[in-house]
Amino acid sequence: MDKFNLSRRESLGLAAIATGMAAVPGVANARKKKSKIDFITEIDFKNPKWNRDVYARIDGDIDPTKEKCGWIKGKAMGVRPNEKVRTLFGVEGFSFVRMKKLEDGSYRRMLREIVFYTDLETGEILKEWHNPYSDETVKVVPIANDPFNFTISEFLPEGPSYGGLNKDLRERKPFLQDWEYGPNGTMILNTGIDLMYPNALQPEKWPRESAGVMNRVSEHFIYVVEQADVENPDLTHIPHIGSWSRVTPWLPWMLMGKAEGQINYFTHFQTIPEGVSGLPAHLVKAARDMDEKWLSAPTEDYGPSLSSLELYALEQKPAPVPEGWEPPKAPPAPTGFAPPKG
Repeated sequence: MDKFNLSRRESLGLAAIATGMAAVPGVANARKKKSKIDFITEIDFKNPKWNRDVYARIDGDIDPTKEKCGWIKGKAMGVRPNEKVRTLFGVEGFSFVRMKKLEDGSYRRMLREIVFYTDLETGEILKEWHNPYSDETVKVVPIANDPFNFTISEFLPEGPSYGGLNKDLRERKPFLQDWEYGPNGTMILNTGIDLMYPNALQPEKWPRESAGVMNRVSEHFIYVVEQADVENPDLTHIPHIGSWSRVTPWLPWMLMGKAEGQINYFTHFQTIPEGVSGLPAHLVKAARDMDEKWLSAPTEDYGPSLSSLELYALEQKPAPVPEGWEPPKAPPAPTGFAPPKG
């Protein structure tokens, strides 16, 4: 079986993911020489410092001489009124992250990530895509964030500022996360964020790219880890598998304008302990063709940290607006439907 074909695991659901942790490369063999880096291993869901340390060990490797590679794969769905959800294209990419411990015990997480959109049948990386909503072929722009950094401390992070556009920052509270014990010695962590903030692509300048004045974005993650790894003082990184879902406006390169609807991402991810050599070759080549930097984590902290929407506004140009152009319309509501009585 292709080691990157996880469709069977997806079909079996989260319980199968949890019971399959032993099959994740590196989990069984990750216990090596004792770490000289201090961190809290005794499980205490109510301790903000334990949550800080364990989350930093999942999100990266708290040994600053090492970098953590993560791989992600899934699908993006189009959602419009009055029609069934439509699978539009595949999503596949990777990230490299490095952790730097700060004087107060916090960790500065420094990350590069690149995610490509792929053909649903062949898996090939798309450079162009035929939009079934508008019957138009459009240029595809991958997610390429360099960097996307934040600080992991004993307090909840304020949330991404997106270059100052997001003013709805979180109240300073202890960093307590949503943990539960799973089957077969696993632990499950749920994290997420729900945002509404001004769009960097305002409709006046970006009529075809902008979904509106505001962005409504939600991102949610599920991490599955082994309890023994969490408690292991030798592990500066905790291998894991999990899932990422995202609700976001139409992607700007789809040229949907203010059309009704949204994009939903459904993906799975895991640690790749081998780094570049453990990633699919076609992803490595595509990233290298863009820039060699995508194949390693940052060694220094820099910014700003922007999402793909803000980067699009900086790096792309507004598409020409054809005479008489209008955003694609959703189909009309069904007629003649009689709800069941009683």
